[in-house]
Amino acid sequence: MDINEIIAIVKKKLSDHLNIESINIEDKSFLHKNHKGNQEGKFHLKIIIFSEELKKMNKIDSNKKIYKILDKELKEFIHSIQILIN
Repeated sequence: MDINEIIAIVKKKLSDHLNIESINIEDKSFLHKNHKGNQEGKFHLKIIIFSEELKKMNKIDSNKKIYKILDKELKEFIHSIQILIN
């Protein structure tokens, strides 16, 4: 799976399960190239979500919800995600 495919999947899954005004996903894998534990085919994503639904929740609960939605992708293709909710 390449980065464009995983970004498209993440956008679709989050949009299908949450009320989102907009979402932006950036590939930050290059920042972790020389880190211990970095694996080929595992990506580092920065997800910026504009969502009143998530904004009303506390940070832990909103992150748990996102992690649950992306469970399969986190296990197989994503090494790390940074989540910003606006």
